[in-house]
Amino acid sequence: MRNPAPVLHLLCGKIASGKSTLTAHLASAPDTIVIAEDAWLKALYGDEMFSVTDYARCMAKLRKVIAPHVVSLLDAGLSVVLDFQANTVSSRDWMRGILDQTTADHKLHVLDVPDAVCIARLRARNAQGDHPFAATEEQFRAVSAHFVAPSEDEGFNLVMHRHTAEP
Repeated sequence: MRNPAPVLHLLCGKIASGKSTLTAHLASAPDTIVIAEDAWLKALYGDEMFSVTDYARCMAKLRKVIAPHVVSLLDAGLSVVLDFQANTVSSRDWMRGILDQTTADHKLHVLDVPDAVCIARLRARNAQGDHPFAATEEQFRAVSAHFVAPSEDEGFNLVMHRHTAEP
């Protein structure tokens, strides 16, 4: 029996919108692996990241090595959940560059969650202390200021995940 064609799963959603939860669900599919930006950034650059500027610098370094790795995994027939933020046009352009190097299919999962819900989840996540980074509400707002939802003209296969419950 032949395995299904590999898929690159991309994630667009603000901090604490549920990207990690969705990632875990997507990763349960056969022949699927996760590459999580936060885990890699924490392991490689955790002692260098104190601001959004630091994050951008470290993220740029990480992307250079991750992109060809993702292409090789997809070309080997594995699906990849790329748990990196697709929250800006430039981030999605980087992801488009990965797709341009492979014949794999893709899905851009968009988590549409109100800020109040994200902030409530962020507080709970920070209280648990098990996430690689404990963002503050101020950092949430600073990062969210750069958020640009994807448009259909960007050419991604959009999968919408709208929040329907109360915080």
